Amino acid sequence: MDKSTIVCRCEEINIDEIETAIKMGASTFDDIKRLTRCGMGPCQSKVCMNLVRELLSENLGKPLKEIPPSRMRMPLKITRLGSLVGKESSNNVLSVFSESSLEEGEQQNE
Repeated sequence: MDKSTIVCRCEEINIDEIETAIKMGASTFDDIKRLTRCGMGPCQSKVCMNLVRELLSENLGKPLKEIPPSRMRMPLKITRLGSLVGKESSNNVLSVFSESSLEEGEQQNE
């Protein structure tokens, strides 16, 4: 494949960028992800993960089974779209990691 071939369509990362990250010391998919943003787009590495693992295997001389897949992370909590676009009061979202006051109010009314 040509070095300009796109591996991650979401973030438009090509083979050359992946190989450069490997030369910088990346040895896992998560290392590649940190250095290039590969796998951080809307598909969350569902399309590019195996291609990146194959490139890692080829460049590091390791069997593919020794290259672990990326760590999948689930969303912490649902965020109401109205809060993000400003349609609801900005006081509704207390913290990214805590419950919103709107949700607490809904629980109290039930």
